[in-house]
Amino acid sequence: MTPLGEKLRALRAARGVTLGEMAAALGVSAAYLSALEHGKRGVPRAVFLELVNGYFNLGWDEAEELRRLAEISDPRVVLDTGGLSPKATELANRLAARIRDLDDSRLDTLLAELEEP
Repeated sequence: MTPLGEKLRALRAARGVTLGEMAAALGVSAAYLSALEHGKRGVPRAVFLELVNGYFNLGWDEAEELRRLAEISDPRVVLDTGGLSPKATELANRLAARIRDLDDSRLDTLLAELEEP
């Protein structure tokens, strides 16, 4: 599941909306919406996010959060370390090799480190 998928599922649950109901209202298939929630589809287009905003009547802050979550929800990330230091390339490769083994606590630690200025 991606950060965006988690948010979409939470919005549906909070409002008691089924996957099928939301998909029909947005004009997409339930299969697409399910795949989006489970991280099996790439980042949706801005127009889809606008439809979601309208469907849930999201305020400015929530709509901005949805856009931000979409930006960090691509399930197929490619890192180009060409031109970077050997350490940057090593980090990218080690992360790619071990990311599935990291628990939430370790991921939280790494994310916090990356958020520092």
